Amino acid sequence: MSNLQNATDVEPQPGQWMAPQDFETVIRLTPLVAIDLIVRSPEGKVLVGRRTFEPAKNVFFVPGGRITKNETRAAAFQRLSLEELGLKLDWAEARFVGVNEHLYSTNRFEKQGFGTHYVTLAYEVCLSLELDALPKDQHGEYVWLTPSELLASPDVHENTKVYFR
Repeated sequence: MSNLQNATDVEPQPGQWMAPQDFETVIRLTPLVAIDLIVRSPEGKVLVGRRTFEPAKNVFFVPGGRITKNETRAAAFQRLSLEELGLKLDWAEARFVGVNEHLYSTNRFEKQGFGTHYVTLAYEVCLSLELDALPKDQHGEYVWLTPSELLASPDVHENTKVYFR
């Protein structure tokens, strides 16, 4: 998040994060649009990471993140794959899975009184990845799970399980 938008009266550039006070207002008042990356290994296992921030802190979730203002879906896919997986992927390599809604009672700032609402665009890719080489900004640990292991695990968030039912 090094490209933070500080001026509140300037329209952000694609991929540029807004100032925290602006982001807090957006979370409180509007839905966020995000991309979920369903990463499957060649053996069919699914990559999940234990989230380090709210919402869904300390539970396993597929990688992904929000699309920023003025950022195309294709550009967001490339940026998010680089930030979340360490690889800049082209969305032409992915299969669109569908649209989902994620509703949380918590928010990134861990403030009381409002939750977070995401509309997510899910894309699936097949990759061979080394868990130790994955970025640790958003997920403190990663595991590969079969879909049945994922569905049976109490540590995997319901909003991730929906992709495998």
